[in-house]
Amino acid sequence: MTKFIICSLFTLLMAFPATAELADTVEKIKKSIVGIGVYTPTGRPQSILRGSGFVIGNGRYVVTNDHVLPDDLDPALLQQMAVFVGSGKTATVRKAEVVGISKQHDLALLKIQGSALPALKLAEAKFKREGDSIAFTGFPIGAVLGLYPVTHRGIIAAITPTITPVNNAKQLSIKVLKSLRNPFMVYQLDATAYPGNSGSAMYDTKTGEVVGIINKVFIQESKEAVITKPSGITYSIPVKYLHQLLKEHDIGS
Repeated sequence: MTKFIICSLFTLLMAFPATAELADTVEKIKKSIVGIGVYTPTGRPQSILRGSGFVIGNGRYVVTNDHVLPDDLDPALLQQMAVFVGSGKTATVRKAEVVGISKQHDLALLKIQGSALPALKLAEAKFKREGDSIAFTGFPIGAVLGLYPVTHRGIIAAITPTITPVNNAKQLSIKVLKSLRNPFMVYQLDATAYPGNSGSAMYDTKTGEVVGIINKVFIQESKEAVITKPSGITYSIPVKYLHQLLKEHDIGS
């Protein structure tokens, strides 16, 4: 009995450092997490959050998903692409321009105006192992109450070809058919992300180095039901493809 109690206490003590370690990592990561969206000075609301992003390089570059970017901006309304910086209701708006896009890998690189922000370090351009612990931080339900980053954690469940499941033949668009012919390998996670998490940094829980970028969630029913009935199947773009994009545009990580 005494031996059992000692073993149990040892197990609990070993678990505490891991929890503290993640908390320390999240505290550092949050400073580099930003919102991506549209700013309309004459609009109500003025700011619309479309997804998440994170700062890299010299502190003036931001990474997100290509599908997070707005399709059109209305010059008559003075609309501009924006990066939302800070936390709570005191977030500030930074004007941003697109400097690089990878349609194939659903990645976008933005350059922001103003002073440099704390930047995240990218992991090496190689695949992590299945079973490795990861976390990701972003804005899963937008900014209804303000800019409050949320962290989810889990493991890399699989390294699998990027294929978007469809319910019937009518959903087989040209874009989907092309991806079926030329899939690339992505991470499938056991952690649940939501649409607002698109563009979130996925990082090593110990080092905080970015190992991937959250890009999609498999939705079982409708987009409206994703909050109440999440599938739990989340995909992330490996950081090796971000390294490729940065190299193409001669930008250091």
